[in-house]
This record gives sequence, structure tokens and C-alpha cells, in this order.
Amino acid sequence: MKTVYLDNAATTPIDKEVIATMQTSMSENFGNPSSTHQFGRKAKSAVETARKNIARFFNVTAQEIIFTSSGTEADNLILNNAVLNLGTQRVITSKIEHHAVFHTCNYLQETYNIVVDFVELDENGGININHLERLLQNSKQKTLVSLMMINNEIGNLLPLEKVSLLCKKYNALLHSDTVQAIGHYAIDLQKNPLDFIVASAHKFHGPKGVGFAFFRKGFGILPMIHGGDQERGARSSTENVHAILGMEKALEIAIKNLQKDKNYIESLKVYFISELKKISDKIQFNGLSSHLDESSYTILNVRFPVKNTMLLFSLDLAGIAVSGGSACQSGSHKGSHVLSEILLNGEEDKTSVRFSFSKFTTKQDLDTTITKLKELLQ
Repeated sequence: MKTVYLDNAATTPIDKEVIATMQTSMSENFGNPSSTHQFGRKAKSAVETARKNIARFFNVTAQEIIFTSSGTEADNLILNNAVLNLGTQRVITSKIEHHAVFHTCNYLQETYNIVVDFVELDENGGININHLERLLQNSKQKTLVSLMMINNEIGNLLPLEKVSLLCKKYNALLHSDTVQAIGHYAIDLQKNPLDFIVASAHKFHGPKGVGFAFFRKGFGILPMIHGGDQERGARSSTENVHAILGMEKALEIAIKNLQKDKNYIESLKVYFISELKKISDKIQFNGLSSHLDESSYTILNVRFPVKNTMLLFSLDLAGIAVSGGSACQSGSHKGSHVLSEILLNGEEDKTSVRFSFSKFTTKQDLDTTITKLKELLQ
């Protein structure tokens, strides 16, 4: 049976060049980067070279990059530091953020009594810029704005320039969960005054279990994980050398082929939308995922005009991997908190499926999926 993988927002296949880089590292860089002998120094040098190269991709210094185990850890590290180290008393966020942000804000509110305010959303999940400004105008407390650059379920793009200008105008810190954006969009942190961003390598054809947090220079970092003094005291734990080098290679490939891959993947998304519309004019698209200029070219969230709880399972049996929402919620038996926030009563009961694409997706993959959907929706 031919298999089709259309769940790249959950994780991406590892690039063969990345695998080769990691295999070489496993053979040659087995030393502990904290050891002072030649084997440790070699591993440490490889990690620091990777840090410099990754920093260069974002036009920042190596000292501003902290390696973590994931985007979730990076979000937690940033938000906890904003409150415990930088004196943040108020966080402005949205109700459709990734749970790495949403749940962490809830924790900080309950534990440290910070204020958490939610910016209003329109029916497509877009943020109300005017409401955001009113929230910032009315703030007498040190404030952090935390809004994701690309929503992981509906693909909405944050109007980053408008948000960053408002944060600068009202002297608020700005954090963005950029997990779905890094490796797919160019981010120059000298031109975009973000104070904090995060990355997870497995979203851009790198390995799982490694990511990074960017802290704007001048912000001290209190560790959440205590032990040694790795990452200049910001995160104790022996560095995952092979995964860090794999992440560096994956990012290098992604940045090098950014425009070419975007053009290719976007053409697939356009084709898939047109084929879905041919199946039924009652098929709708959640959020702004069908708006090419307002959503990620890698994500399409589709609402089918039926309540078919077996649709995802049936696609899986046919060898087609898709998602009903965030993979982080799979197994929880809960509906999408994103869709429940933006859909009208009754609409959330219909079957929504997230299709997400990568450079390894083919037109044949999409044709196979369309054929199967026609069969299942008859």
C-alpha cells in the first residue's frame, strides 16, 4: 500500500543530509562538551560553531542562542524568565496559542499572581490589532506580549510588523512562538524587534529532541533546569551534540532553499485547494488557511460538511497520515481548543482535518488523498 504523509506540522521527515551529518558526529564527536581534554574540546567546538552559524541565520550573536530540548521547553524558559527574572507582571496573549504558551501562562498566573489578558479574535482567528493597542495603552505594569507567528492548527500568519511596532511604542516585551515559521520564513531579528523566539528542529527536517530559545542581548537568564553550568548557566544538562549539529544542518538547508521550497509547496497547496473545491462547494476552510497571503504555505485546515468521526481513522487505514489538530493533543480525546474558539455553534461538530505539506510532498500524494476523500465522503 502506498503511504502518504500530510502531517508535516506535527513533524517532518529528517533530511538525508541531516542524517549523514549526525552519523558523522556520532562517530567523531562522542566527547562530553564540558570535558577539558581534547575529545571534550572537539565536541564543544562543534557545538559553538553550530551556535554561531544558527545565530548568523537570524542576524544575532551566538550569545543570544540557548539550546533546548524542544520548542516547548524554550517557551517555558522564556515565559518563566520574563516573570521571575525580568519583572513581568502582565502577559497579553490569545486563546488560540500553542499549549506550550497557553498552559504556561495559566501556571504563572496561578503561581505568581500575574495578570493574563487575552486579545480579541475575529471569526477567522485573526487578532484585533485595535484591541491589542487598547490593552497596551491601559497597562501600568511591565507587560509581555506573547503571540505565535504561525498558528500550528489553522496556519494564520501574525501581522508581526504591526504587533512589534505596538510593543515598541508601549515599551512591552515581545515573545513569539515561531516553531512553525523557522525554516520556512526568513526572520531577521535586527529588522524585527522580537525579544524572544523559539525553534524546534523536527519542524524543518531536523531531529526531534532539540531546539533553541533566542533571548535578546542584555536579558539575564535564570535556569529552570539546575545542575551544571552548561549553556553559560542558562540550562544545565550535557548538550545533545549530534542533534544540535543536525539542527544546524537542517536550518542551513532550509535557509539555502527557502524561496525554491516555498514556491513548490505553495503550488501544492493551491492545487489541493482547487481539487477539494471540486469535490463539494460545501467544503470550507478554517481560519485563514486558504488565504495564501495571510497563512502559512505549509498548512491547510479543512472543514468537511459531514460529522464523520471515522474520517481520520479511515484515511489512516488507507495509508494517508493527517491530523485533526495539534499532535501534542493526540490521545487526549479533547477537541481542538483553536477551532472551538473561532467556529460558530454547530460548525465545530463537523469534521475538520489539518493537511500540512513539505518539500517531500508530491502532487501524486495529493491526488491519492483527493481520490480517497471522494470515496469516503460519498
